[in-house]
Amino acid sequence: MPRPIEALVDPGALAHNLARARAAVPDARVWAVVKANAYGHGLARAYPGLRGADGFALLDLAEARALRDLGWRGPILLLEGCFEPRDLELCSRLALWHVVHTEAQIDWLAAHKTQQPHRVFLKLNSGMNRLGFGPAAFRGAWARLQALPQVDEVSLMTHFSDADAPEGSGRGIERQLAVFEAATRDLPGERSLCNSAALLRHRVPGDWVRAGILCYGSAPDHPAHDIRHWGLQPAMTLRSKLIATQDLQPGDTVGYGSTWRAEAAQRIGIVACGYADGYPRHAGSDTPVLVDGVRTGTVGRVSMDMLAVDLTPVPGAGLGSEVTLWGRGPGDSLLAIDDVARAAGTIGYELMCALAPRVPVRSLA
Repeated sequence: MPRPIEALVDPGALAHNLARARAAVPDARVWAVVKANAYGHGLARAYPGLRGADGFALLDLAEARALRDLGWRGPILLLEGCFEPRDLELCSRLALWHVVHTEAQIDWLAAHKTQQPHRVFLKLNSGMNRLGFGPAAFRGAWARLQALPQVDEVSLMTHFSDADAPEGSGRGIERQLAVFEAATRDLPGERSLCNSAALLRHRVPGDWVRAGILCYGSAPDHPAHDIRHWGLQPAMTLRSKLIATQDLQPGDTVGYGSTWRAEAAQRIGIVACGYADGYPRHAGSDTPVLVDGVRTGTVGRVSMDMLAVDLTPVPGAGLGSEVTLWGRGPGDSLLAIDDVARAAGTIGYELMCALAPRVPVRSLA
C-alpha cells in the first residue's frame, strides 16, 4: 500500500472563504489571488472553489495560460507585471491585465504592437518599498500611460505592509493610505488597495480587493485573530497515520540529537510525515497535532520521513490511528494551520506553499 500521508483540498471551503471576503466588502469586486500554484493547493484543484471571483490575480504567465485552459474568460491580473517585452505578446493574446511598477514596463508598452489596448494597474510605492513608483514619480508615470495608444484604462493600486499590525502598535495602514490618497487625488481610474488583512480588518473603500491567504483558510492577522473569528474554513488538510508506537521510561530520549527526554513513563506514536513532506523541520516539541481528533503535541526533532507525537491524551491510539498535521480532523475536530505555523516560528503561507511534491494531493470534490 502507499505511504499513508496525503493532502486534501476542499473546494467548498475555498468558496466559503471567498464569500466571506465578499461579505466584508460588498461594494468591491474581488480578485482571488492564486499565485504560487494557488498557495500550494494546486491551481486546477482551487479553481472550482474560486471561480465565483470577479477575477484571478497571479504572477506567472504559465499559470495565466492554465486558467484560460480551465475555461476562465474573465479578468486575470499579473501582480508583478511583465518581466520582459515579449511577455506583452501573451498579454495581448490571452487578454491579461498587468501591473506597471517601473519605467521600463512603460517603455515596453510604448514599443509594443497590438490591436487591443491593454488594461493596466499602475502601482504606487506608498511605503512597502518593494515595487511601484514613488509619490513624486507616480503622476508622471500615469501621464505617460494615458498618452499611449497601447493602453486602454489605467487603474491605481498600492500594497499595505502593516495591515495585520496589532492595534496600538504604532503601525498600520493610515500612513500609506494618506500617501496613496495624496498621490492619486483627482486621478481617474479604479482603485485596488486591500489585501486579505486590510479587507477583513479595515475595509478600505476601493473598486477591487485582493483576497489571498484568507481564501485558503488562514487568518491574515494571526495570532491577533484566528480563523474562527473571521469565519474562515481550512481549504487544505494534511493528514497521515501512526506507523508505530513506543513505550518510554523516565530518561528515555526521542529523535536525532536526543533533544527531548521523557520525565515519566509515557507512550508516543510515530507518524509518517517529515520535513521531506514539507513539514517544518524547525518545529519544536509541543507543536500541535491531532491524533484521532484529539489535540496533542510533537516530541523531539522532526526527521526526514517521520515525527513523534505524545499519546498521553489519546490512550486508545495505536497503529493506523489518523493523524492530522493541520486542517480538519475526524468528526468536528480542527487544527488551524496558523497554530502549527506559530509553534514552528513561521506563517501559514509558508506551510501551504512548502508542501512537497511527493505528498499525494486530492480534491474533495
